[in-house]
This record gives sequence, structure tokens and C-alpha cells, in this order.
Amino acid sequence: MAKIGVFFGTDTGNTRKIAKQIKKQFDDDLMAKPLNVNRTEVADFMSYDFLILGTPTLGDGLLPGLSADAENESWEEFLPKLEDQSFDGKTIAIFGLGDQVTYPLEFVNAIYFLHEFFEERGATLVGQWPTAGYGFEESMAVVDDNFLGLALDLDNESALTEERLSGWLKSISDDFGLPL
Repeated sequence: MAKIGVFFGTDTGNTRKIAKQIKKQFDDDLMAKPLNVNRTEVADFMSYDFLILGTPTLGDGLLPGLSADAENESWEEFLPKLEDQSFDGKTIAIFGLGDQVTYPLEFVNAIYFLHEFFEERGATLVGQWPTAGYGFEESMAVVDDNFLGLALDLDNESALTEERLSGWLKSISDDFGLPL
């Protein structure tokens, strides 16, 4: 079985694309095929000690899900299934997509919601990313000038995605045992 699980929520498919870009860099022994949380069983999710989680931020800073007008169930519906699980001993890194121009007051807020959920359940969270170079006004996902995970803006800064993703994967490589 692969060592690292990659799970994502999505609405437009962009978060899925990033998850697939991450997977493309690693073999099947190291990293499993990315799975949408709306097609994931709790036992499969919990079978990994290392998790990379992806999410877009929808509307006014919401996790994707039906109440955020997503077309399908997503993180909003999956997280309640995990409420009674312990994440002690699990290492989690989060990446999030947002639009810092159209939504400058809640850019990548969904990273915060995932971070808080898993931190409250004992996970070790890694992968903070500097806010330098971004043009948003506010984000719940910022602590001490760092995002709580990798922030990507495919709408306005898609040219920076590959560089940011590569740098972020290098930054979590020791925590995940990645060969970078």
C-alpha cells in the first residue's frame, strides 16, 4: 500500500488537477492515486499516516459542499464522518485554492477550516507557506505571515502554480519522507 494518501474536495475540478499534479511526481508505492472525498470511505482515509488534503474556498470563504452551492457533496459532508476519529500520529499537509482578486477578504479560508478540524483531533499539521507575493486583504488561514498550507490562485496567478507547488512539496519532504 502507498505511504501517502491524497484527498481533495472540488467543485470546478481545479483542486483535482492540483492533486493529480502532486501525484504525478511520485510513484505508486509512495503516493496513492488522489481521491475525491465524496467518493471516499472513512476506513480508506484513516488507513494513511501521511495525508495531503486539498480544498477550494467557495463563495464567501466556505468549505466546498452543498450549502456552498457546490454541485456535489464535498468536505462539508465528509468531515462529520470523521468527527469521532483520532488523528494522533498522523501528519497532514493542506493545499487550498482561492481567488485573491474577487475574494480578497476570505482568500483560501477553507485551509483554515480543514486545519482546525484536524488539529483538534490530534494531527500534526505541516506545510505552512509564506504570504509574501500574494495580493489579498484578509484570510482566516494566515498565522504570523504564513498560510496554514499552500495557497494557490489559479484565476490570477496560474503562472506561479508550478513554482509554488514544487517549493511547497520540498518544504514538506522531510515530514513526509518524500524523495525531493
